[in-house]
This record gives sequence, structure tokens and C-alpha cells, in this order.
Amino acid sequence: MSLCYLHSDSLPLVVDLPSCVIYAAFTSVSCFRFHLLKVFYVGFSCFVLRYLDACHKLEVLPNSSILSSFSKVKHQKAHFEQCHLEIFIDHLMSSDIPPLIDTLSEISLSDINAVDLCQKSSNVVLDGESLLLLLSAVNQKLRVVDLINSSFWKDALRDICQRGTTCQILNLRFSPIRKLNMIGKFMQLHTLNLDFSVHLISFHISCFSCMPKLMRLSMCETRVANLWMTSAALSKLCSLAELRFQNCLCCYDTGPCPTSGRIIRQGNEKFCSSKQQFSSYYGTSEELSEESDPEFSSDIQGIDNMRNISDTFSEFDGQSNSNILLRPSEHSTPSSVLSPNHNDNILIDDMFFSKDEGSSSGMLNAGRATRMSLKNHISSHPSPICFEKYYREFIITSLPRLRVLDNLPIGSLERQEAKAIFNRYFECAPYNRQYKDSVINILQRREISSGIFSMKASKVKQPYFRESNHSFLRSLSASKVSSSPRPHLQSIFKFRSCSNEETKSFRPRQFEYHPTDPRLMVFGTLDGELVVINHESEKLVGYLPSVGALNSILGLCWLKKHPSKLIAGSDNGSLQMYDVCQMPSKLTDRFCTMDASMHTFDDFEQLTSVHVNSNDEYFLASGFSNHVALYDIGSGRRLQIFKDLHKEHINVVKFAHHSPTVFATASFDKDVKMWDLRQGTSQPCYTAPSSRGNVMLCFSPDDYYLLASAIDNEVKQLLAVDGRLHTSYDISSTGSAQNYTRSYYMNGRDYIITGSCEEHVVRICCAQTGRRLKDVYLEGRGSKTSMFIQSLRGDPFRDFHMSILAAYWHPFTKSEIIKVNLLQTEECNEENTSGQCALASSGLGG
Repeated sequence: MSLCYLHSDSLPLVVDLPSCVIYAAFTSVSCFRFHLLKVFYVGFSCFVLRYLDACHKLEVLPNSSILSSFSKVKHQKAHFEQCHLEIFIDHLMSSDIPPLIDTLSEISLSDINAVDLCQKSSNVVLDGESLLLLLSAVNQKLRVVDLINSSFWKDALRDICQRGTTCQILNLRFSPIRKLNMIGKFMQLHTLNLDFSVHLISFHISCFSCMPKLMRLSMCETRVANLWMTSAALSKLCSLAELRFQNCLCCYDTGPCPTSGRIIRQGNEKFCSSKQQFSSYYGTSEELSEESDPEFSSDIQGIDNMRNISDTFSEFDGQSNSNILLRPSEHSTPSSVLSPNHNDNILIDDMFFSKDEGSSSGMLNAGRATRMSLKNHISSHPSPICFEKYYREFIITSLPRLRVLDNLPIGSLERQEAKAIFNRYFECAPYNRQYKDSVINILQRREISSGIFSMKASKVKQPYFRESNHSFLRSLSASKVSSSPRPHLQSIFKFRSCSNEETKSFRPRQFEYHPTDPRLMVFGTLDGELVVINHESEKLVGYLPSVGALNSILGLCWLKKHPSKLIAGSDNGSLQMYDVCQMPSKLTDRFCTMDASMHTFDDFEQLTSVHVNSNDEYFLASGFSNHVALYDIGSGRRLQIFKDLHKEHINVVKFAHHSPTVFATASFDKDVKMWDLRQGTSQPCYTAPSSRGNVMLCFSPDDYYLLASAIDNEVKQLLAVDGRLHTSYDISSTGSAQNYTRSYYMNGRDYIITGSCEEHVVRICCAQTGRRLKDVYLEGRGSKTSMFIQSLRGDPFRDFHMSILAAYWHPFTKSEIIKVNLLQTEECNEENTSGQCALASSGLGG
């Protein structure tokens, strides 16, 4: 190797130097007082010549990493190989970018087949603007963009997501993204890696809209948990064939595990899964994949270090996260590791056959092989979505074009099983509809049945039917819910009494819809305030500040026949009846007890629940005791204390909606009991046991059913007449003894909604079948913000509407009421789903 200097006053001076000292030679030229005109490698590629010439013009020292990359290109060209220029961006400084861009621009990349931009370490000094300039310069030849920790280039990463890129492989491991919003044009992208993006929770509604060629997607060890939102976002990827949220220990790419030895029957053919049948993760050549494996090994060894680095950077919305990954309990297992259990029955062609029956032995063996392969498969780095029950079956059914999930191939038999399990445990569309119908089709059928369209308007004969108005509205609602993967969430925690007044934030602890006026809602706060609002207009209707020591309001109940009156109970035992018409409609510091309070009842110590009967004659109170107190509303007297109804404290007591003497109690002694005042309380009408302490119960609107919720997602529906089990809802437990669960009805008695104080998800299930319709996840604004479900109610006047009392930590205890509209998609203002801080979880009250 020779370095030649052209001196203005003499002949060229040729010096033999090894390549490792060419950089030093270049920097020492000024010491020899040479007037440098041109620098080049004798007998070497023109890439180095042009690069060194650009460095000289810009008075920048050449970068040894760039020189090495150009040397590799020359070597590839000499051996008639594809010329791939690999640039290590962690070896570059901002001053290295202008000469590199000039070099690549001059030759127009005509001699280079592809350019790879890679990051090998976390020691990065290159700024985001320089990175974007480099991406733009090599745009047409860009093949791989590998950013191990894109926290260093948050602005650049945002620009890439918004504008798109022409690369084929995009590696964004350890990225700081919370809500993925890749809406730019990624027309050539076929592989996307988001592994270890421990802040990633969800996807914007427009994400993945311009990725027609994306075939491989990896999201191991993220915080993605929502099956419905995730499948809706991924359904836009028409070419997606390989997906994983957890990886096999021996697999680097998303393809099928080559060591599984799994034989799949697909149609009448058998084929063995092998790595050669699928393209490698970083390209189509096996050679390239083998070169990448050592890199991955080193990455895995450094995962903890990279995770620590990632924690030091804020996400797009600002906050860092010490609790990076919200993991399920230790006894939980990723869903794909578990084989479905149907009492040793094998499902073939949507029918169950017992092992003892004379079914085809070949098909039975295939079914057993499928289950054993899943059972023996060992996965690592799972995202929370993997711990959802029937996760694998849900994804396979929702993405019918998928061929590989979590490094396990999907055969025809498994796809049939997945579809049957999906139909058994999930609703494809509300009200057990087998397919998702569009609003346009529903309206068209409505008009055809009404005779608006003439027979000539349609050449296709359609059956004539007349749909009832109730059925039509139900079909319309079902269509809207099916087409809204992300429901509209609206936070209501700040109010003003008139336009010129300042807003005031509250910390709600309990709330109730008005039984007859769809506009009104009352809530009590942790500070002892009583607030009545018009939740439609978000205007203050009535307000009473706390008096004396701050005591949380835990019990609220409207009167039915006197719609302006309500009962409120605090945790200090105080009980009062208020008239909303007498409450001031503006924020005030003066407690108007004489005007607003109609009755003050005898205290019930450590109160947690109050409830008024159907004719407004009596109300009951329960709390941290084994007793229940009966009060007469008319006289304001406490009539009786029913002692020792349970062995442990009674968290909730509820009257029936239509029977003024019938009530039920839920206790932490694991029993639900039904009582009738006419029979006395010496003996309950019946006792229904639970396996854990009961937190909540409520009657269905027609009093036909009783919905009971016990600790840690034990939810069941009982027949109110005798307490027999009607439906048990299959909801995964977390293993926590403090995960207090509450459930209520929605859409009359059609659906139930359930949430727990240590989880940030509300589950919606069909009340009759137990099938899951949808999950609604709450997301905090910052990465440290973890939200929980304190309480919830279905809107009694609007189908598929509910309100959630959300509680969360950081940095101070805070709470808010969030209205959820399942009929509307959250397209704009997606960040209004949460407030600022969080509330300690509690099992008190409803």
C-alpha cells in the first residue's frame, strides 16, 4: 500500500505505508510543510481518493472507520461480489458527515449496490440532524438501518417515523417510543425489529398504513399488552408472514425454529420446518444471516447494559421509567407455551373427538404433535401480550395470512384449532355476530326493507325482511364497536361553574350516574368534597366543600322517586342526605350544611358502602365490620343493626332494583348472601361461596342475575332466585391478594365490565356466554405513570358507554374519571386518556 503526495515544487513523493497508519500520515502532512493538492491510494479504489479529497477541501481529518468501509467495498468489487457499503454511525462525528456526503454524492452511488447504516455500541457522539442528512444522501441505496439504541436520536427517529425511509430492514431495538406512529412511507421495508423497546405500549391508529412489503416483525420484551388494538394495527400489514412477541432461545430471526423438529401436516403434505425455507432476518442470503449471529449474541450479553442506558433517556413524552416492564405474576406463563386444555380432547375440523373414540389416528397424532410442540417450546423475552389467555389462538385467527408466530410455524390443523378456540372464548362482533358488518351495509338493508329503493335499483335479488328498530340500533352499534379498535376516551376531572371562573381539579374516589337524568353524575372526592356535574357539558351543577378533617367519600346513592336527593357516606362514618337543588352551583369554601343537607343520620363507623331501596323508604350501610345498619329515610332514624351477617367485614351491600325488601351482601369471608327483610336476618335466603374474598356485587337491571366479583379477577354471574352459578368469566389472575376486582353491567344486562385495582385494563364480556368482546387499556402520559382501575360503571342510558375511575401513582396521588365511548374511534387528541398522577389502590367500597 502506498501513499503519494504531490508537492508543488517537486516530483511526487511515494511512501509505502500500511493502511493502519494512513490516518496518521495524513494528519502529519502539515508538519512536513507539504502543500497538499491530492491524496490517494496507489492502485486502490477511487472511493478513498474522493473521500480524502473531500476531507482536504473541507479541512476535516479523515475517519479511519470510513476508510475501512471503503476498503471493504473495493475488496468486494475485486472479487465480483455485491458491493455493500457498511457505515458505523457510532464511529462518526458530525464533522465526518459533510465529506462523506460529498463523496457519496459525487459518484451518485452508482458503483455501490446497497448501503447499511449500523450502530455497534452506545458510545455515540453523532447528532440527529447529521444522521438525517446521511440518510437522505444514501436514500436510494439504503438497505439496512440498525439503531441499537435510538434514544440518542429521538428527533431523528420521530422524523423517520413521520416521513418514512427507503430501507429494507429497520432495526430499532431499545427505542424510546411509547406509542408507535410509523405513518411515513416505508414502501421497501420487509423487516422491522422493535425488540427490547421497553417503553412501547401501543400503536397510533394510523400506524403501519404504508408498509406494503413488511413480512417480518419482531417485538420481544416490549410493553404491548392489548390483543384487540394490536391485531387491528397489524391487520393493515397485508404481507406480514412472520411475527413474534417472544423468541425461541436459539433463534435470532423471526423465521421458524430450525431445532424444533416439528413436522406439520398442511393439507395432504408434510413438510419439515427449516431455516432454509425462510429468508434470514437481515436479508435473503444465508451467508448474511450467519454473519449476523455473533452480533446478536453480543447484543444479548449486553442487554442489561443497554436497558440501563435506555432508562436514562426520556421517551417522546418526557418521563423515564424505573419499572420498565409491567410483568405478570411469577406463576404466569406465556400463552404460547401452554397447550390448550379441553379435557384431553383433540379438536379436528371444528369438532371435538375423544381419544377413546375411533378417530383417524393420523389426525390425532398430528393434534398431539401440535400440542406437544407448543408445550415443549421454550420462549424468552416475552411481551405482556404473551401472558394473555389464548393469545396465540387470538393472533392466528385475527391474522389469517400469518405463517410463523414466535418462531413456531402455523399449520392448517393449528389454524383450525385456533379458530374454534377463538369462537369459544371471544366475540368477533357484539351480540354474537359471526362477522363484522359495515354501517353502510346496515343502512342500505334498512332502506331496502323500508321500500325506499325501487326493485329496479338492484339487479340482485335480496330477501325481504323488516328489521325492528331495536334490532336495527343494535346492529348499528355492533358495527361501530367492531370498527373502533381504539375507543374514544375523555377525561373529566376539571370543572368550572361559568366561563369566567378558574377551573378546579378534583380527586374523585366514588361516583354514580343519575338514575333518571342522563346528563347528571355525582362524585365524592378523597378530600371529602361532594360534586354534581353535567358530564355531557362538563359544567358544575352542585358543589359542597369538605368540612373539618378531610374524609374520603366512599358511599353514594341517588334516590329513585326523589331525583334531586342523594345519600353520601364518608370513611369516618358520617351519613347525610343532600338535595342537589339546594347545593351552590359554583366553587365555594363555605360549607352550606343548613341549606343542602336535609338529614344527618347516625354514624356507621368505618363505612364503605350505602344503598337505597327501590321505593326510597330505607337505605343500608356496611363497612369494616360484620354488621349492616338499616336506616329509615323519612324519619332519619337508624332502625336496626343486623349483627354478624358474615364472619368478616362486609364490603358492599345492595338492594334489588324492584324488590324493596330484598338485598345482598358481599364479604371478605368468601360468601355472597341474599337476604329478605320480611324474613328477618337470622337466616339468609341462600349463600353462594367464592374461592376468594368478595369485593363487589350488583343486581342486573331486571333483578334476574347477581354479579359477584372476588379478589383477583374471580367474576361470576349467579341466578338471583337461588344463587346457582350461571356464568363464570374466564379471566386470568395475577396472584396478588390485593388485586381488588369490581364488575358492573353494561347495555342493560347484555355485557359486564370488570377491572381491578392493580391492573390498567377493563375487560368487556358477554354476560350470557362469558365470551370476551374487547379490552380497554388505560395509558399514563409518562413512562413512569402506571394507571389502575379504582371503580367503574356502565352508562345506564347509552349502549357501549361507560365511565372509569382511574387511579395511578407518580408523583402524587391523583385520580380522574374517564368516559369511554366504544362506538367512536380515538383519532385525535389521543393523549387525553390520562391525567397527571396516581392513587393508591384500595379495596374499600364499590
